[in-house]
Amino acid sequence: MKTLALFISGTGGNAVNLLAACREGRVPARPVLGLASSPKAGGIARLEAEGLPVAVVVRKDFETDEAFSEACYRAAEAAGADLICLCGWLKRLAVPARWEGRILNIHPGLLPRFGGPGMYGMHVHRAVLAAGESESGATVHLVDAEYDHGRILAQARVPVLPGDAPEDLQKRVYAAEMALYPRALAEFLRSGAGG
Repeated sequence: MKTLALFISGTGGNAVNLLAACREGRVPARPVLGLASSPKAGGIARLEAEGLPVAVVVRKDFETDEAFSEACYRAAEAAGADLICLCGWLKRLAVPARWEGRILNIHPGLLPRFGGPGMYGMHVHRAVLAAGESESGATVHLVDAEYDHGRILAQARVPVLPGDAPEDLQKRVYAAEMALYPRALAEFLRSGAGG
């Protein structure tokens, strides 16, 4: 059974959701580590309450993205993780050859549109509404050297409704994320991908 490291920067909602999906047998994997990019991340307490060990690696402690990324990978490797799932992770990761094809991310928009630097969280929902789109959604993709760029594994679509505020759209997209990420991860694992 593959082992997972769950990387968080905020409340950890997607990480807790994946942890539950694994424990309930919906995803054939075992989380072995939570890793937070801030000691203030709300998800730390949530994951620890679920019995998952959590490490904290802070970007400002390192001179380069590469050095920061390497510290994150070393923590994942020390815990025995085969795959990394980014769950609301906001820091740039440099992807070395040994981790190519083994890092998944969920994005609150329909990539390739509304992705890239600065396109996260509420910024995505505001941009979708400003563009007059009729639908939005969530995307699970592999992580490569560019923001929100790697191979798309799965998408879920939600309607944009008349009069939507960004917060309204966020709630619908978040609900889609909760269903999509475990399903996409399970399909990825069953396909034999991920090394």
